[in-house]
Amino acid sequence: MMAINLANKLGKGVKPQDFMANMTKNKETFQDWYDRFSWADEDDKQFFASLGNRDDLRCLILAADWCGDVVRNVPVLINALAEAQIPTEILIMEENLDVMDEFLTMGGRSIPVAIFTDTGGHVLAKWGPRPQHVQEVMVAFKQANPDREAADYQDKIKVAREEMLRRYGETTEYQTVIVKELREVLSAV
Repeated sequence: MMAINLANKLGKGVKPQDFMANMTKNKETFQDWYDRFSWADEDDKQFFASLGNRDDLRCLILAADWCGDVVRNVPVLINALAEAQIPTEILIMEENLDVMDEFLTMGGRSIPVAIFTDTGGHVLAKWGPRPQHVQEVMVAFKQANPDREAADYQDKIKVAREEMLRRYGETTEYQTVIVKELREVLSAV
């Protein structure tokens, strides 16, 4: 994918369970989405389980507990990657801006970003910050509103965020979408 090596970050992140235990914001909501995860498609579960035969993959997830997309998406990542037995660590964004700035989304710091590496830290692929159908809203918003200082920018981003929440929905259906996107990403490595 990219000629980025994160060997210096492997082993320096927080274990997913420690991240969850030490959250100071959104802990209950995060836990709720985590607990509500289930495999909607047995074939997807089998695919992730089959990755347990590989010992060459690692995952670093850029995240922070204050971020709504982290609260929604990281519980899915943690569950799917646990099934795949891929060693996973959380890199707190504010403590890893060097990494964050290598994985900008449309020039901005958007989290979460799941970064897949080999055991030597070479980046193979990434996923994030949100499912494609939700991200489309932000892409369209950024294209239509390039000036962050515009008088109506805050009003318009509020509308975009409401649409993103609507697309996430109230159910766990979005989690199945993330699983499918992750499967696509991991099938290519």
